[in-house]
Amino acid sequence: MSNVLVYAEIREGVFKGINAELITAAQSLAKETGGEVQLALVGSDVDPERVGEARRFDLARVFVAKHSELAHYSSQGHAMALEAIIERGKPKFVLFGATAMGKDLSARVAAKVGASLFTDCTEVGLKEGNLRVIRPVYSGKVYMETVSKAAIQMCSIRPNIYPPAERRSSSAEVVEVPVALSADAVKGRVTETIKAATGGKDVTESEVIVAGGRALKSGENFAILQKLADVIGGTVGSSRAAVDAGYVPHSTQIGQTGKVVNPKLYFAVGISGAIQHLVGMRTSKVIVAVNKDENAPIFQKADYGIVGDLFEVVPLLTEEFKVMLGK
Repeated sequence: MSNVLVYAEIREGVFKGINAELITAAQSLAKETGGEVQLALVGSDVDPERVGEARRFDLARVFVAKHSELAHYSSQGHAMALEAIIERGKPKFVLFGATAMGKDLSARVAAKVGASLFTDCTEVGLKEGNLRVIRPVYSGKVYMETVSKAAIQMCSIRPNIYPPAERRSSSAEVVEVPVALSADAVKGRVTETIKAATGGKDVTESEVIVAGGRALKSGENFAILQKLADVIGGTVGSSRAAVDAGYVPHSTQIGQTGKVVNPKLYFAVGISGAIQHLVGMRTSKVIVAVNKDENAPIFQKADYGIVGDLFEVVPLLTEEFKVMLGK
């Protein structure tokens, strides 16, 4: 039996959607090993409501580590708390989301407990009882299969790879794990949080993304993409060129120096398709490209391509989707 522990990401009291996807992956691993699925909740406000939300999934145990020093995320404090949970639950496998928090925390925890760690995985399974993962390397040009043989095996998984686990009432045991933290132990801490002016869902969590490039010509013109995104329930993203030009904030940037996304539907509008951008979105399920240059590299990756002026094409798409969706 090999237990599987999922680190549940909580931001500003919100139980993030990636957690349900990780539980699906964990349930698949546990089914093969005969182990149990565990969930780790870490924070200062892990109240009964959050615990109750976690218990709506088919879990064996929910470990709760609470401390006033964990009010805001810090890799030091959360790593100490998660280390205590790992010592208590003794999992062989630990899963994280390939998010900013998950990538940061998993590395520190792996070092603390002597675990192997695979990051940014697009597929997770088992081989002879050990963790087998598929992950992109060389800027996404190659996908590598790797198998771990460490005593504790960790990985971070991209969002939107696995479907969310079903929610239903369960009898998961809630186990409180004491964490000894002091102000001196947590040397790095959050003193202020500045939210992006754009608001809305982060591109890494969205199932539909409408991304624009330098061809939009100005930040004001990104309103064209926002209208389309609003109709189809998507989020607006961008290329590095658009960010460097000052059109949109870096929080929207997708690519090698931005964020990696994996939506069900990705619109690349006025984006040429340089490899630096493809690294961040090439695993999208369906890619639609709009570009007036018929030789743009993005068309080689796109499932559907429209050669035309984005200022004419995008408004037409928006109106057509309104009709199709009855809006």
